[in-house]
Amino acid sequence: MFERMLEGGHRPTPEEIQNTLGREACAHLARLETRLADLYDLRKELRFPFGKDYGWGIKYSHKAVHLAYAFLEQGAFTVMLQIGDGRVPVLKECLSSLSDKAQSLWDNRYPCGEEGGWIRYRMLKPDEIDEVLRLIAIKKAPPKKR
Repeated sequence: MFERMLEGGHRPTPEEIQNTLGREACAHLARLETRLADLYDLRKELRFPFGKDYGWGIKYSHKAVHLAYAFLEQGAFTVMLQIGDGRVPVLKECLSSLSDKAQSLWDNRYPCGEEGGWIRYRMLKPDEIDEVLRLIAIKKAPPKKR
């Protein structure tokens, strides 16, 4: 369950990605990408960034600023993002308004810096998209639209 696409020597085709994620997770990923594109000058790139333990993922950036990765899994995907030390105060201000799941993920983050860290948020339900977008906005506030 939730096995990732770990074969680094083979770049997955769009069809292979769709077959791995399944219809429901593909729909969640498409909604997340649409919402990100509404907020940011979104760039996305299929990458094998951290080796065989992480597998293939989609890197999302706003111009040159990395926003998050979506690691592709059987029946789901996991959004991984880093909250740096400078953004931890912003996160702490709104942490109590986030779900128990998000609070637990923050409490159990992979540490990076003095207070920051990496959050791994497995997307299983469409209502989690708003929360993931809030976390990404903490990392990098969306630019003001003209």
